[in-house]
Amino acid sequence: MIRDSKEARTLVLVTLGERLLLIQQRSLSLPTSRVLIFGRNKDEDCHNIRAFLSANRIPYEWVDRDVYPDRVPGGLSDDPDCPGVSVDGQLFREPPTTREIAEALQLQTRPTRDSYDVVIVGAGPAGMAAGVYGTSEGLTALIVERCACGGQAGTSSRIENYLGFPEGISGDDLTGRGFKQATRFGAEVALTRSVEKLTPSSEGYLCELDGGQTVLARAVVLATGVDWRRLQAKGEDRLLGRGIFYGAARQETTNVVGKKVFIVGGGNSAGQAAMFLSSYAAEVKVLVRGEGLKLSMSQYLIDQVASKANIEVLPFTQVVSADGENHLERIEVRLQAPHEAEKILGYEADALFVMIGADASTSWLPGDLERDPRGYICTGRDLTNWKPDRHPFPLETSLPGVFAAGDVRHNSIKRVSSGVGEGSMAIAFIHQYLSL
Repeated sequence: MIRDSKEARTLVLVTLGERLLLIQQRSLSLPTSRVLIFGRNKDEDCHNIRAFLSANRIPYEWVDRDVYPDRVPGGLSDDPDCPGVSVDGQLFREPPTTREIAEALQLQTRPTRDSYDVVIVGAGPAGMAAGVYGTSEGLTALIVERCACGGQAGTSSRIENYLGFPEGISGDDLTGRGFKQATRFGAEVALTRSVEKLTPSSEGYLCELDGGQTVLARAVVLATGVDWRRLQAKGEDRLLGRGIFYGAARQETTNVVGKKVFIVGGGNSAGQAAMFLSSYAAEVKVLVRGEGLKLSMSQYLIDQVASKANIEVLPFTQVVSADGENHLERIEVRLQAPHEAEKILGYEADALFVMIGADASTSWLPGDLERDPRGYICTGRDLTNWKPDRHPFPLETSLPGVFAAGDVRHNSIKRVSSGVGEGSMAIAFIHQYLSL
């Protein structure tokens, strides 16, 4: 017995100690992050790349070239205005595209097959759920996502009303779990790609991706979600990514510590962002166009916002302009309360997060796919131009075999749980459609 042998016990302990030392030495030799960004202005340099990495939960390190010149690879220092990027040791002397970053990280960016049972456009909660349920039930599935899995839900700092998580869960954590689940069942997720054209064929639909590559799908799930509605304020475009942001990505927290933060919007996304950022910023002001939060925010969030001393809600307020040299420094707002004269007020501002609703981006879809006046996709009993001699399935669009799920669908409930439900329901209806 080993326990009765002093020599054996000593040999085991020595061997374990040596292996532990090797692991420690190996850990010290590895880079702390797979991606290094060498720049000078943390607010501006490679902002799109940093947003892409954060949204995809890929650790990166921003290296100030002036503070740590000894860490800058040779050749970059000759061009002070051009940041560089290193991915797993591969150096890009010019800022790469997000697709080049994805390929360098060996993320999938291209389909591996010519045809699939179902092509899912969008990897938000609805699309990820469709991928999980489709592949777990034997369908071959391709999920096409132009940026990062999770959609707008992926940027949420804390989702507290999703069943099964009584303490809440962050959007990126929920998204990460969904991605692992979908790929474990065999779903393919092609990142940094978009479907640009959908053409009916005798075997289903031909999906044309950006770049010209095409794949055949027996059925299609449209789960593209929605895009943030633009603020339309003077100076917004120039300062986008330099203090003005759409959504409240977690990577921006380090830039708002002890600063003055403004949030535009009165929905749940704005409330979650206010609660999250209030733990870092000195003060958070929520600008609401209407009289308050009750019309558009869940009561539990309203109560939480009211409990925070450094959060202030400003009703009847609209941002009209933003200004700053190289970064947001000041905003002007229009205050127009009922029965009062209009006022223009100025505030010093370090960051402005915009969450004022969203619009459906469906103009790329075929003209005969029925949409409402705002571009949202009509399905099921809302269809007015259904042509086949059968009733449409509840989530089926006016194109037989094409289904819509989540926020992009007309009259959908804008909640993570409903998106997940619709994505899984779409797969159930696709099974029925394919058996016709």
